[in-house]
Amino acid sequence: MKLLPFEYAARNLGRSPLRLALSVGGSMLVVLLVLAAAGFVQGMRSSLHISGDEQNVILLGTGSEESIERSEIPMRASGIVAASVAGLRSRAGIDAVSPEIHLAMPLAPSDAPANEPGQLVVIRGVLPEAFLVHEDASISHGRLPERGRNELVAGRLAAIGLGFQPPESIVGQSFRLDDETYEVVGILAAAGGVIEAEFWTPLTDLQVTAQRDSLSCVVVSRDTAALSDLSAFAAQRLDLELVSMSEIEYYEDLARFFRPVEAMVIITAVLIALGGVLGGLNTMYAAFASRVREIGSLQTLGYSRAAIVISLVQESVLASAIGAILGCVIGAVLLDGFVVRFSMGAFGVTITSAVLALGLLAGLLLGIFGAAVPAWRCLRKPIPEALRAAE
Repeated sequence: MKLLPFEYAARNLGRSPLRLALSVGGSMLVVLLVLAAAGFVQGMRSSLHISGDEQNVILLGTGSEESIERSEIPMRASGIVAASVAGLRSRAGIDAVSPEIHLAMPLAPSDAPANEPGQLVVIRGVLPEAFLVHEDASISHGRLPERGRNELVAGRLAAIGLGFQPPESIVGQSFRLDDETYEVVGILAAAGGVIEAEFWTPLTDLQVTAQRDSLSCVVVSRDTAALSDLSAFAAQRLDLELVSMSEIEYYEDLARFFRPVEAMVIITAVLIALGGVLGGLNTMYAAFASRVREIGSLQTLGYSRAAIVISLVQESVLASAIGAILGCVIGAVLLDGFVVRFSMGAFGVTITSAVLALGLLAGLLLGIFGAAVPAWRCLRKPIPEALRAAE
């Protein structure tokens, strides 16, 4: 089969600057949408996947396995588990047992009007032992909060979600937390895990502010102890009303809980992308319909219909490829690391090489299907009728 030279398709791109701009812009928008949806899902999954340690076990209230924020257990539970279960990790004689309170509370700037509700954030009350359990957590800027001084450390993503860019700029800022004024004294980093979407404060300070005399959970880190040891402890201490689950299992359940959200984002992106493809079909059909005489002339010169379709698809793919590359560049610059806030935290949109490859594939498919169907419809006319068509 005799093919038209590739230069023919490349030169035709400049015949109509407006059509070229529309094709490139449409492809760029579709690719950006695909990158945003895929980066959203990738960011949520990676945030939950890298959170948790296989050696950590969470002890929380019975019936609250799906949400630590709803859990309540006695304050004495942490001391009892440390004394009752052998084989827990310890450093310098300190057991890796972290009593914690997890609360969702509104946080507003201290100078905001009293009637301003603020943004809902996750506040975790901890003791210094928390850093023995959560080894991926560290203070990247500033210092640890001191007990009795109403101080916070802000997770990197939590700071960005509140509008502080770079996140270090939140250090020194004061916020109102349930009518108490708290100052941010440090930035908390955790390799992109869910901890980066939280605020940490001393356990006793949060107890006073929230007027709470119970814990949300106790997180322990195992050394030689087995998971069954913690499960047996929770089952034997009926007075504490505890349930034991590994930290990995907890975040896997949390990821399953958010799968409907992921599905909704993917379906929305597919529907809008489908609308972009249909719009591209209309645009390309209008463009090819005005070139019916040209197409008929090419057939009289001996080029087959398949060769003409291939040339028109090449032309469309070139325009779509330009838009796809621009979309990937813009997406990598603007979307990568963009923080998405939701009611109980935040995570960053992640644009990986796989996400970029998916965006380029979407642009390629848009170019192929956006030209193949309209081109074939224009080629259905007999050659004499095509030659008599007006330009």
